[in-house]
Amino acid sequence: MQIFKEIESEVQSYARSFPVVFNRAKMEHLYGEDGTEYLDFLAGAGTLNYGHNNPLFKPLLMDYIEADGITHGLDLHTKAKGAFLESFNEKILKPRGLNYVMQFTGPTGTNAVEAALKLARNVTGRENVIAFTNGFHGVSLGALAATGNSHHRGAAGVSLNGVSRMPFDGYMGDEVDTTAYLEKVLSDSSSGIDLPAAIIVETVQGEGGINAASFEWLRNLEKICREHEILFIVDDIQAGCGRTGTFFSFEEAGIKPDMVTLSKSLGGYGLPFAVVLFRPELDQWKPGEHNGTFRGNNFAFVTAKAAIDHYWSDDKFANDVKRKGEYITKRLNNIVQKYGEGNFTTRGRGMFQGINCINGDIAAKITKAAFKNNLIIETSGADDHIVKLLCPLVISQENLTKGIDIIEKAISEVCAKEHNIPEESDYFDDVKMAS
Repeated sequence: MQIFKEIESEVQSYARSFPVVFNRAKMEHLYGEDGTEYLDFLAGAGTLNYGHNNPLFKPLLMDYIEADGITHGLDLHTKAKGAFLESFNEKILKPRGLNYVMQFTGPTGTNAVEAALKLARNVTGRENVIAFTNGFHGVSLGALAATGNSHHRGAAGVSLNGVSRMPFDGYMGDEVDTTAYLEKVLSDSSSGIDLPAAIIVETVQGEGGINAASFEWLRNLEKICREHEILFIVDDIQAGCGRTGTFFSFEEAGIKPDMVTLSKSLGGYGLPFAVVLFRPELDQWKPGEHNGTFRGNNFAFVTAKAAIDHYWSDDKFANDVKRKGEYITKRLNNIVQKYGEGNFTTRGRGMFQGINCINGDIAAKITKAAFKNNLIIETSGADDHIVKLLCPLVISQENLTKGIDIIEKAISEVCAKEHNIPEESDYFDDVKMAS
């Protein structure tokens, strides 16, 4: 551990919560140098929906490398890129009635957001963008301006301009329709809110606290965009690629955004890869206007295609994710009912859920207790008050059950200490902790 203390920057974060040197990973497990096995409910912050070193993808990637396949090709046409584009178009876009072109940006989600915002401003000739409370869109300056979190915004060092903030669904309470407020300020020439080039939204706010917008709210948002000729951008970087039970998180709402940003699990294998999808008539870029040395990752093309071909050629995988999501909902509701005392609540949908612990101190104690029992799980939300389940979608039912058992045990321990009462341990006598 000494080399990390001596050389690595203080900016590191996840390593502080999980002070272990990891050297191996397989599907839903990580392994420390000493061989200790950990269940991974963090999964690269949503980058590993298909698990670590998925055995369906690895041979294809190794064969590609052995055959001296293109590693780096700027935006040149490559066989790997073409195969990915064909698969994505035939198995993802066409079955959903989506007519998009794809822009390969730099390999991070924040770069995809930067490209989407830049294109929206260029196409409309407007500067303002509307984003939402608790939204997270990245930490480069343009994306950071659309991000709500003060911790991240405070590190910018400059003013963050060009974005107006509106309340997300439920921010003012369940009884308030915040799209009605948005409609009002956009219709009032004295509201002080300039007509925006775009509205950018996450259907489920990941870093913001697993806040899931209702389908009705999302449909209202799309309607407002159409009425005011505003481009509608869905940031699907964390919620997409199956996390909510459909490939795109907005499918069940029945909406069709003008632009969609994707990254994280798009590459299938955890390889860096990001894109923007948008309607063809918006493709008004001049050559090279938004570029980057690492736009398009040929290794990721191979594994991304493999993920689409194996998991998204039919509805079997999506249905399995929905089933697991229903199991998570049932278990979390039971935990909240048993230990919440009116304080804990559940958040999210599909396999993108969490427990609202009211304050960050309790949530941190729960994740720390879980880690002692070999479960890696993190927090999110403005005050890190949400215990956030982000396990691989391919996790076995046995390990999903085991992981939630560990979370429940951790909550039981923390609640017992908070209230100075003996822990109710009889329920956990038969729970087999990870070795």
